[in-house]
Amino acid sequence: MKESLIKYFQKRFSGIKFILLLLPFCGLGGYSQTLDDYLQTAVENNPKLKSSYAQFEAAMQQAPQVSSLSDPTLTMSAFGRMIETRIGTQEARVSLTQMFPWFGTLQAKKDASVLMAEAKFQNYLDLRNQLFFEIKSVYAELYAIEKTIQLKKENLSILNSYHELSLTRFKSGNAPMVNVIKVDIKREAAITEIELLEKIKKPLETRFNLMLNRETEIAVQIQDTLIFNKDEILVNPKEIFEKHPSITGLEKQKKSYEMQQIVAQKEGLPMFGLGIDYSVISKRTDANPDKNGQDAIMPMLTVTLPIFRNKYRAAKKEAEFMASSIKQQQEAQKNELQSTYEMTLYDLKKAEQLIALYQKQLVSSGHASKLLISGFSNSIIDFEEVLQMNQDILMLQTQEIEAIKSGFMAKAKMDYLISK
Repeated sequence: MKESLIKYFQKRFSGIKFILLLLPFCGLGGYSQTLDDYLQTAVENNPKLKSSYAQFEAAMQQAPQVSSLSDPTLTMSAFGRMIETRIGTQEARVSLTQMFPWFGTLQAKKDASVLMAEAKFQNYLDLRNQLFFEIKSVYAELYAIEKTIQLKKENLSILNSYHELSLTRFKSGNAPMVNVIKVDIKREAAITEIELLEKIKKPLETRFNLMLNRETEIAVQIQDTLIFNKDEILVNPKEIFEKHPSITGLEKQKKSYEMQQIVAQKEGLPMFGLGIDYSVISKRTDANPDKNGQDAIMPMLTVTLPIFRNKYRAAKKEAEFMASSIKQQQEAQKNELQSTYEMTLYDLKKAEQLIALYQKQLVSSGHASKLLISGFSNSIIDFEEVLQMNQDILMLQTQEIEAIKSGFMAKAKMDYLISK
């Protein structure tokens, strides 16, 4: 964690709020420690995320720039031809002037700049949460592929045993050769499917590693099970979305433009300048008047006259239009979040129901498969039914894996939607 980011949080939040705000950076999530480690690595290494954070850091440097006074003006002049005065010859002149904007102008500029920097930080948080969702999604894809490969390898072993069984029965004259051929067709298909799944793992692992900005050849460790819990249905999800980084960032921008309207108004008021004029006077030799050769010091007051008003009115109007535009963006973003939330909630419920269904059907199919194999061994059941039941079980197992993957990805999406 960068020191400047921690200092920023400590200024904006205190106590337990500060600790809770930093939890996402500390790897305390609802998933396994391995996945949390990947997320933490992404926060530290992802170039797109680091670029967004650098933009926030750069925006934070605007405040001291816009809230500072303009540099004072120093004017020095020497007379090539001496100017005679009553008390002596004026040899040189030095003027120092400092301009001051209208009261509150610098503070308004600083507030507008800080608000825009805070908007940049909210953009960073939103980008981080999006990255977390993408990483979890690819992680779930890899999990599904590995589990499917494992299932298909187990199924290949079962088909090998069916091959031996059908071949034995053919040799004993109790079954036709076509049963052996049917099993071999299924075995060849299973081998090809396993090979294709092994090949598709590579581009997904490459994508996963690139999101972490590490070597593409590094193996991705996947946990044995994916666990997701459906969030409780929110009574009023719009209240949650009000705190979403994408909404909060737009709110900060809107307030910044509202503050820029105040800046434009104040810049249309006069500026004041305070200064001093110092003249070097040499003594007269031809006379000795009172204060002979005494240097002259003259205070000065300068006031600007902002009579050309078009630029100030245009600046204020520009800020008003930008604030109005941001407000409309907020409404559009809230609608998008609400729509996505409803669909994601459906996906979570769907995944839970399908998993429960597939688990129930697998238990029943397992019993049926044992009965069919026993019947085939006793020449009661046709071998085609045994093969079909085996394929049905495999289909249910793969569908269960897909449902788990879909549920995990929906939970990841929900985490993004209700993030703060």
